[in-house]
Amino acid sequence: MKFLDQAKVYVRSGNGGAGAVSFLREKFLEFGGPNGGNGGRGGDVIIKCVDGLNTLIDYRYQQHHKAGTGTHGMGKDRHGGKGSDVILKVPVGTQVFEEDNETLIVDFTEVGQEVVLLAGGNGGFGNAHFKTSANQAPRRANPGIEGTEKWIWLRLKLIADAGLVGLPNAGKSTFLAAVSAAKPKIADYPFTTLHPNLGVVSIGERDFVLADIPGLIEGAHEGAGIGDRFLGHVERCAVLIHLIDGTQDDVKLAYTTIRHELASYAEELADKPEILVLNKIDALDAEAIKEKTKILKKVSKAEVLTSSGATGMGVEQVLYKVVAYMDAEKAAIEEAERRKIEPHWVP
Repeated sequence: MKFLDQAKVYVRSGNGGAGAVSFLREKFLEFGGPNGGNGGRGGDVIIKCVDGLNTLIDYRYQQHHKAGTGTHGMGKDRHGGKGSDVILKVPVGTQVFEEDNETLIVDFTEVGQEVVLLAGGNGGFGNAHFKTSANQAPRRANPGIEGTEKWIWLRLKLIADAGLVGLPNAGKSTFLAAVSAAKPKIADYPFTTLHPNLGVVSIGERDFVLADIPGLIEGAHEGAGIGDRFLGHVERCAVLIHLIDGTQDDVKLAYTTIRHELASYAEELADKPEILVLNKIDALDAEAIKEKTKILKKVSKAEVLTSSGATGMGVEQVLYKVVAYMDAEKAAIEEAERRKIEPHWVP
C-alpha cells in the first residue's frame, strides 16, 4: 500500500427534499384537503476515525464526496426520507483543515471519534403544513434547502512514541529493521526512505511504536532535498532518537544541521527530549569511537550513546533509554492531572 499523508478533498452535504403540493381525491370522501408531505433532510458529511488505516491513499483516487439528496414529499401526507450520509474514514492522527490549509477544524487522536463536518439541508414543507382556518387549500410548498460544500485538507501525523531523525544514510531504516518487524527499504545511497515507516518495538515487557522519518539535509525547511514535510510526523513523539553516522568525517556538522532544521520547523520540536546516538560503530575502531563521542558530547552537552543497527551492538541500551523517557513523561502527565484535582497535594 502506498503512503499518503496529505490530501485535498471536496465535500458536499445533500440537498433537502422538496415538499409536495397534493390534495385528497378519493371517492366517497366529500371533504378533501391538502395532503402534501414534507421533503426529507439531505445527507450529512461525517468524518470518522477508524482503526486499521495508516495512510490517506484512498483520497488520492476519490477526491469528491457528495451526500444524498433527501427524498421529496408525496401525497397522502407521505414525508420523504433522509438522504444518505457520506462517511470519510481516516486513520488516527489525521487533522482536518479548511481550504487555506492553516485553519484547523478537528484533530483525530482516538479511534471512534466522529464529527459531522457538513449538515444536510432541511427538507421543504408540503402544502399540508400551510393549511390554516383562513387558508384551507394552500397551493404552495417549499423546496428543500440546498446543502453546503467546501474543499478541505486532510493531513496525517503518525502517532508514534519515538521518532528516528538524522541525515540521509545515518542508518535509521537499518535501526528500525533491527528492533522491529518492519521491513523498510535499505540501500547505500541517500534518500532511500521516501516516506515514514512505523514499527512496533518490544523491549523487556514493554512495547512502543517507533517511526523512521525520511532524512533531512541542510536547507530542508526551505524545500531542499525532500523538504521538511515529514517532520510533522514526529510532533506527537515523546522522544527523538537522533542518529549520527559514525563513518562520516564531521559528526559535529551532522548534529548541528539536524538541530537547526528541527528548530526552523518548530521550536517545540527542537525542545523535545533527544537521545543522541553515534551509529555504525561496527565500522569504527575504539579510538575513532572515543574521539567522535567526545566531539558530540561537547557540542550537545548531553550523554552520547553508541550503537550499530547492522550488528545490534548498543541497540538495547538505546531502547531502554526510550522507555525511561516515556515513563518520565507519563509520570509528569499524571502529576499534572493530580495537581488539577488536588492543587495542594504533596507526595
